[in-house]
Amino acid sequence: MISKIKAIKKEVSKVVVGQEKMIDSLLIALLCEGHILIEGVPGLAKTTTVNALAKALGLDFKRAQFTPDLLPADILGAEIYDPQNNSFKIKQGPVFTNLLLADEINRAPAKVQSALLEVMQEKQVTLGDTTFKIDPPFFVMATQNPVEQEGVYQLPEAQLDRFMLKLVVDYNTKTEELEIARRISSGNFETIESVIDREDLEKLKQTVKDVHVDSEVEEYMIELVNATRNPSEYGMSELEDFIQFGASPRVSIDMFKAVKAMAFMREKEFVTPVDVAFIAKELMRHRIVLTYEAEAEGITTDEIIQKVLETVAIP
Repeated sequence: MISKIKAIKKEVSKVVVGQEKMIDSLLIALLCEGHILIEGVPGLAKTTTVNALAKALGLDFKRAQFTPDLLPADILGAEIYDPQNNSFKIKQGPVFTNLLLADEINRAPAKVQSALLEVMQEKQVTLGDTTFKIDPPFFVMATQNPVEQEGVYQLPEAQLDRFMLKLVVDYNTKTEELEIARRISSGNFETIESVIDREDLEKLKQTVKDVHVDSEVEEYMIELVNATRNPSEYGMSELEDFIQFGASPRVSIDMFKAVKAMAFMREKEFVTPVDVAFIAKELMRHRIVLTYEAEAEGITTDEIIQKVLETVAIP
């Protein structure tokens, strides 16, 4: 089944140069039925990547541009009065799709951000008195710009917790940027073909679920999560002043799923602690709430997670 993953990545690479970690993270979240938040400056092919992924998977794709004047109905849809029939009808919003790109999600106020809570968790949308199930697969990729400070709204913890992974995307290498400029200036882009269908995608998900996780590795993952809540128990009392709230229970659930996908992507049939370390920051960096002291001293969640990884005993 790994050949299917390679075929998907080959198709995406027709229009996306580099950014392998972003592509891998998107596939991991998709295989685990999770969602992903990507932080990066404009121009790093975030929109292009998810659009290419949708085409390679043969899935529906919609993009919603989040702005300060956006309303929840612009995302979810609304009941519209039809004067001809003297009745209301449902106008579905862009959330009714397979892959939804919530572009610059932090530019919309909390009321709009919260409109996604139900659909991301329950895979359903309630409009008026009617609840609509979203056809699987359903996957949200949200982006946010770390540079802008004016007109942006910090995502609430409940919203952040719905994202399985948070990926911080960096610039391309000089060689990759040269290739991008050459392709765009010449218009030399290949057509993306659909290489798998929904049945293949379900088989891939099942294959990921079948990846073996040893009980010692399971306990190691729980220890990592618990260490963010009770650092003094692991000899990291200096972190007590920096962590207001440790990783949520959803981290444990998502970690158990994501490490299987990571091992599968690395063409292995079992999970090792290395797989856990590979994806721990993406799983936890947005789910640890820092204190004012940490922010004042410039301490980041990545630094705390790195300290935890170095301290907790590896099985």
